[in-house]
Amino acid sequence: MVKIKEAIVVEGRYDKNTLSQIVDAPILETSGFGIFKDKEQLALLRRVAEKRGLIVFTDADGAGFVIRNHIKSAIPGKYLKHAYTPDIFGKERRKAAPGKEGKLGVEGMKKDVILECMRRAGATFEDEEAPGARQELTKADLMDLGLYGPGSADLRAALVKKLGFPAKISTNAFLQAVDLLYTKEELEEMIHQL
Repeated sequence: MVKIKEAIVVEGRYDKNTLSQIVDAPILETSGFGIFKDKEQLALLRRVAEKRGLIVFTDADGAGFVIRNHIKSAIPGKYLKHAYTPDIFGKERRKAAPGKEGKLGVEGMKKDVILECMRRAGATFEDEEAPGARQELTKADLMDLGLYGPGSADLRAALVKKLGFPAKISTNAFLQAVDLLYTKEELEEMIHQL
């Protein structure tokens, strides 16, 4: 597993599943064209990009480029890196037939191809940079703060609203988002302000 500093945005859960077996990095999804309607998800991507950097890794088909261009128009280029899959024709194992253009998407790429795509995009590999002293947030931290566990839903919902996160964000996605953007101390301060 290769650790990458930047967060990565992909089209959907199958792409995320493939990448999560190869790279150790936060991986966010656009839900395909769902990104066009979800202003909160786009705002979250923008904030993550500003804080950590964001690698856009969509399929090399028409839909992938439409999604990529939408992200490019919404987030300043200085925070983005772009990973492109090569044109490899075939079909993913889970599909009965190839896609409309006959090309493999992110989910169909082999490990060495994905890592080469990341290198070409300019991803910051952990072994090329001194590891930071920042402690990752855990579910135990959320529990300490009253944001996870029995009776935590109302406080978490209030914080989600204050932070402008998508209202239907799952607990795991919430943890990933706050870990990318805040320290435990910053979260404590925001909770006290609620």
